Amino acid sequence: MKKTPVDYNIVKTRLRENGLTNLGIASIREIVKLVNQIESDTGIKFIRMEMGVPGLLPPSIGMEAEIAALRNGVAAVYPDIEGVRPLKDEASRFIKLFLDIDINQLGCIPTVGSMMGSMISFLVANRNDKTKEGTLFLDPGFPVQKTQVKMLGHDYHSFDIFYHRGTKLKHKLESYLKSGKISSILYSNPNNPTWMCLNEEELAIIGELSRKYDVIVIEDLAYFGMDFRKDYSKPGLPPFQPTIGRYTDDYIILISSSKVFSYAGQRIGIMAISDHLYDRHYPDLLRYYSTDKFGHSMVYGALYGLSAGVSHSVQYGFAALLKAVNEGYYRFIDDVREYGEKAKVMKALFTSNGFRILYDMDVNEPIADGFYFTISYPGMTSSGLLEELLYYGISAISLDITGSKKIGGLRACVSHVSRTQFIDLKTRLKSFYKDHPVNMN
Repeated sequence: MKKTPVDYNIVKTRLRENGLTNLGIASIREIVKLVNQIESDTGIKFIRMEMGVPGLLPPSIGMEAEIAALRNGVAAVYPDIEGVRPLKDEASRFIKLFLDIDINQLGCIPTVGSMMGSMISFLVANRNDKTKEGTLFLDPGFPVQKTQVKMLGHDYHSFDIFYHRGTKLKHKLESYLKSGKISSILYSNPNNPTWMCLNEEELAIIGELSRKYDVIVIEDLAYFGMDFRKDYSKPGLPPFQPTIGRYTDDYIILISSSKVFSYAGQRIGIMAISDHLYDRHYPDLLRYYSTDKFGHSMVYGALYGLSAGVSHSVQYGFAALLKAVNEGYYRFIDDVREYGEKAKVMKALFTSNGFRILYDMDVNEPIADGFYFTISYPGMTSSGLLEELLYYGISAISLDITGSKKIGGLRACVSHVSRTQFIDLKTRLKSFYKDHPVNMN
């Protein structure tokens, strides 16, 4: 019988009961369920790095505004499906102050998190031209967005952008777009799971080619401003969060409240549609919607078909948060810097015990410390490493489900690892390294 810090037989039993014969293809939620069960069975608290959930308390500004809205009776009334005006105004203002681009409040639509924003975008952007097939994902990426296009019956393409950074991106991207079959491009910036950050040169390339081939760009800014190598926290002052909005006319920006505002439980985000795209007419949209106007189809077609609107009270909570940020009396980036500081410590603990940072470079500089980082261990597959770490009380997810082309990688999230667990993490990693010796040279 194998002797490990976490009972080997218990882990094996739970893997078998959950039908997880290959952890390399297990979903995030499947890993969460598995680790919950093992913790319950053994009483051992894991170093939990599998799920990207905020680990900070939400700002009281939003909560107080929600309470006030509830006391004013909003719970009894459907919100306007386009969003309450204070939120739309503050969202438009936030985009101007922190991205330095202009999007009319009309195109700033609240959604039940960015996941709903991407679903709505696929429902319209991938149906505006019957000669096109679907989305090009700049991977690695958030696995659920591919699940969404599969659910809709759309085709998609993808490539691992790590191997095509800088000027090399143009040739690779155009090799897909010149087919004429791509209707939308989606990427996250900073990137989930690798924490790579697209730079202005790369965004300019994406913008240029999206205009040339008439492709809509969906920019997922779930980790807005969290490239801590630069200070994006000052409203109206450079540097501004990099965005595709400076380089093309037809784009959708997804802004989440979950990570940067620690507001994940309230399920609200902003789907910001560029003015030009909002007003565009696509005759092929009439196959599915009552109008060929893009913005109207997004709101009164796709969004209306999914929900009667975002929870009324939370819209006022998010509006209050954005107003505080816009006026400079809540510096939201200051709170989330904690993630970068923890990542620096955790990465050092892993690399001093035989692990490697798999996605280690951002073009010509080291990857930033942030919400996620990636790890590998010599001689191990993603599935094998993920399972082996479970026996040492450490959890993560496989990069195999993210579109990564690198072998043997895992994504580690820092948010739910408290600083008080660093000693445990160090001890467990030392034990892992002792049991799996490698040549560090």
